[in-house]
Amino acid sequence: MPDSIKLLSTPRFRPFFITQLLGAFNDNLYKNGLTIFIAFQAAGVSQQDSNTLVNVAAALFILPFFLFSPLAGQLADKHEKSMLIRRIKLLEVVIMLLGAMAFMLHSPELLVAILFLMGTQSALFGPVKYSLLPQALQPGELVGGNAMVEFGTFIAILMGLIISVYIIGFGNNAMAAAVVITSVLGYWASRGIPRLPAAAPELKISFNIASQTVHILRDARANLTVFYSVMGISWFWFIGITYITQLPNFVRYELGGNEQVYVLLLAMFSLGIGAGSFLCEKLSGRIVEIGLVPFGALGLTLFGVDLYFSQGLSVAAELIGPVGFIGQATSLRVCFDIIMLGVSGGLYIVPLYALIQQRSEPAKCSRIIAANNILNALFMVVASLYGLFALSNGVSIPLLFLIMALMNAAVAVFIFTLVPEFIMRLLVWLLVNTFYRVDRRGLENIPDEGPALLICNHVSYVDALVLAGCIRRPIRFVMYYRIFQMPVLSFIFKTANAIPIAGAREDGTLMEQAFERVSDALRQGEVVCIFPEGKLTEDGEMESFKPGVLRILQRDPVPVVPLALRGLWGSFFSRAHGNAMSRLFPRGMLNRIELRAGSAIDPDGATLEQMRQSVQQLRGERP
Repeated sequence: MPDSIKLLSTPRFRPFFITQLLGAFNDNLYKNGLTIFIAFQAAGVSQQDSNTLVNVAAALFILPFFLFSPLAGQLADKHEKSMLIRRIKLLEVVIMLLGAMAFMLHSPELLVAILFLMGTQSALFGPVKYSLLPQALQPGELVGGNAMVEFGTFIAILMGLIISVYIIGFGNNAMAAAVVITSVLGYWASRGIPRLPAAAPELKISFNIASQTVHILRDARANLTVFYSVMGISWFWFIGITYITQLPNFVRYELGGNEQVYVLLLAMFSLGIGAGSFLCEKLSGRIVEIGLVPFGALGLTLFGVDLYFSQGLSVAAELIGPVGFIGQATSLRVCFDIIMLGVSGGLYIVPLYALIQQRSEPAKCSRIIAANNILNALFMVVASLYGLFALSNGVSIPLLFLIMALMNAAVAVFIFTLVPEFIMRLLVWLLVNTFYRVDRRGLENIPDEGPALLICNHVSYVDALVLAGCIRRPIRFVMYYRIFQMPVLSFIFKTANAIPIAGAREDGTLMEQAFERVSDALRQGEVVCIFPEGKLTEDGEMESFKPGVLRILQRDPVPVVPLALRGLWGSFFSRAHGNAMSRLFPRGMLNRIELRAGSAIDPDGATLEQMRQSVQQLRGERP
């Protein structure tokens, strides 16, 4: 069972998950019920008036994200989160009572106006929804928690769309009762969310929308990796809103399917998002693995392009249902593309959300999520306008999908060029998961925050990459400068901000600079890893430790965590066969290796022999 599913059994996650699930469900229950009522049931509403009301409704729901996200971010940082969520859910109950009244009065104008209040409630909930996760979950649960939230959100959207069709069929009073009951259930679920301390209780709330919008966007830009992750999420919604908006007409006019085929493809996309989210958790190995983001971006392009070429379906005069649609051989390709677009989206978006939560300053996390919501809303509006412009100028829906896929490739290359860490992490992930199967034990001994010095035996040229691929926190590696300069590995090490070092006889200046950079990193609360043997083993046995590690601890006495790698001796990257990398795949692919972490060593009075023995005991007899 995935760890994310197990989270549902924990009181620190289950009430929150149910709360946000019911909220997303109710939003779509109300919005789709409103759309069906205006389009099919409202008396005296012409087609032109219907189109106007539907588009005004969409705009009114998005507008509050521009107006109130800055305030929502401040409130989520200043106040205790469980209390704030309960108040927001009470607001939803009040809004749904008004909505129920509008349904019973058969008033399209009032229903649309209340949609603005719903957007306001959603805008207030957004920042606290995502900033709660890093407080409620352990670092190793963050990816799984985000996977569950994304899966739950898309399933709730899908179920809201489907169930609204059946409920509205029983009349407006049934819809009125459904939205009120769902909102009350959401408030009831929120009462189980445990207390979480305020991140910035001293924060003074500002109601100046313009200045606070500029301020939170500036906060998001303070960490460029976080900011470009926000931009990446916004771009995903640009693509997503394009597919979702155009899917009904794509089904009707390009595939010849009826509304049930539309629901079928929407369900496939939603389930694909869920599958991609869970796959992301599985492939990440309990760390925030942003190396999967390029995989997701590649999938969004490849399957978007293939969707354009999935033509040739015979569109009959009479619309076909799901059985007839699936019965056409070429339709299976369309279904596969839709599912894989969802899977790619899950691989793409889950690590980005987790990265924002992990690397944002805790006291400002909610405001950065608010900045994300503002940009998401902006990108969705622009996507809608772009789609309207393109289609009105003769662009077909399949061609629009092709344009979006190609634009996605260009945007991905642009972002990954600005933040090469994504490609670096991809290369690390590919290496670790192509050559090796890693058994990890004791990694909880590495502190979740604050400075620490990791010491490890040195077996192969990829020791640092294996450690980087398995340990949750970013690591500053100290490594021999000649390894630092190796082709391909050099790109990875430079991007990871590794610290090259040389012996005093080789380059005394570089050695002194290395110790200065190590000290700076530790004083900034970072994790530094050093291989105290000073060189790769030539016979599989551990060498004596060099005194440089003591020099580091004398200047900055931080906890020392011993690590040991087992099973790398004899691999392609070791010197077991003479020169490293001289025999291709000497042990085949996916070799099992082990990474062990021991209890932290007190830096006061630590000796070289004591540290060496700790690593030796973890490594055991097998190199």
